Amino acid sequence: MSKEIGHFIDGRRVPGESGRSGPIYNPATGEETGRVAFASAAEVDRAVQAAKRVQPEWAQLPIIRRTRIMFRYKELIERHMDELARLITEEHGKTLEDSKGSLIRGLEVVEFACGAPHLLKGEYSLNVGTGVDLISQRYPLGVCAGITPFNFPAMIPLWMAPLALVTGNGFVLKPSEKDPSCPMRLAELALEAGVPEGLFNVVNGDKEAVDALLSHPDVAAISFVGSTPVAEYVWRTGTAHNKRVQALGGAKNHMVIMPDADLDQAVDALYGAAYGSAGERCMAVSVAVPIGEEVADRLIEKLAPRVRQIRIGPGTEPGVEMGPLVTREHLERVRRYIDLGVEEGAELVVDGRDFRMQGYEKGFFIGGSLFDRVTPEMRIYREEIFGPVLSVVRMPSLEKAVEIINQHEYGNGVAIFTRDGGVAREFAQAVKIGMVGINVPIPVPVAYHSFGGWKRSLFGDHHTHGLEGIRFYTRLKAITSRWPDRPQGPEWTIPTLG
Repeated sequence: MSKEIGHFIDGRRVPGESGRSGPIYNPATGEETGRVAFASAAEVDRAVQAAKRVQPEWAQLPIIRRTRIMFRYKELIERHMDELARLITEEHGKTLEDSKGSLIRGLEVVEFACGAPHLLKGEYSLNVGTGVDLISQRYPLGVCAGITPFNFPAMIPLWMAPLALVTGNGFVLKPSEKDPSCPMRLAELALEAGVPEGLFNVVNGDKEAVDALLSHPDVAAISFVGSTPVAEYVWRTGTAHNKRVQALGGAKNHMVIMPDADLDQAVDALYGAAYGSAGERCMAVSVAVPIGEEVADRLIEKLAPRVRQIRIGPGTEPGVEMGPLVTREHLERVRRYIDLGVEEGAELVVDGRDFRMQGYEKGFFIGGSLFDRVTPEMRIYREEIFGPVLSVVRMPSLEKAVEIINQHEYGNGVAIFTRDGGVAREFAQAVKIGMVGINVPIPVPVAYHSFGGWKRSLFGDHHTHGLEGIRFYTRLKAITSRWPDRPQGPEWTIPTLG
């Protein structure tokens, strides 16, 4: 049965009223399984006004009461883990194991939010002047909004909503229209956990909904994750409307393999980091940089057979390592990049373009592709492909590797595989990248640290989750106080402290 997904406003699911909608697909079959409504500016306003109405009372709740709701939210997500993972897989295509893994990473941010009583304690100084005391305290912003991508329909909303809510804000989520079912369930579970009706709303839609949030006078802050062109647009437009904005953009993540590296370990890491989730993640390794021709030859020799043998299939089937891409349009986009790499003169060692899944011929499947002898001038090196395509760029020295990494416009993540601690330390200091892995291929920080890139991978001053997330969703107030001298007389005398 075809499903119809509207919005979640003021504590309940409501149908769309704009008359505009888009298709939802099962990427494994290519079948249209439903429609999702696209919100008008008026519907976005209803969501914002609902959050604005209840946010002041929510902000006045003792922090421990907001925290208890986060604990219940965590328990509900754990209880519904299988259901949520299936919703992700059915609309995104990634394997159930991948879907559960992303939920667990999102859940870690909910767990971090449960530490809000400590995180929001503020600071206090006695006697900053004679008889003068000072307290610094963080306060909520009001109504905040999150705009999230298709590749992590649960994890990235969970990077945002729990921290926005526990710090005392209202929240409006605009998830990707490609896989909206899981974000809707996350809002329902928040309501079940005790979040007041209207505080957490979901509006589905396209650019019209995004623009309505960016320009809405009652939205104080916007958090975004997506491609760099859109991230820059969100940042420029949001800040022009006097909003606080964090906008995380695209990536081209390198992994350097030194001559002393454990090559089997490096190949294992590269295989999962490049082809896991079909490469549809901003922290995927899309460029391998072996140092020296011998290392490069051995790397290709070990990696190519594994790429040819990736177990591809519907994400719901056991043992599958890689599911389909999210839409037919994205499938064709990735194929065009592989065509372009061949035209540019790169050596296509493994060609995944013609992969067909028996019994699922209409699904959005593609095989893994591996390019060798890619150069920094090629578009397949410079641009984010966001698919299961790995480029090998041979470099004669670590110095040259650091040079091309630092010259790239993106600065999200990077990794180095080596046994030499001194080399690793120098590399970590020299690269102009926001997240660095040493013998760790995908260096996503744990939830109590913060996630974010440099250069054109991040627009705005704040990284996401961790202490940076707490700071983003709050603003600082300093209160300096001096009281009149106490009355004179024996009944008012206080013994002098030693």
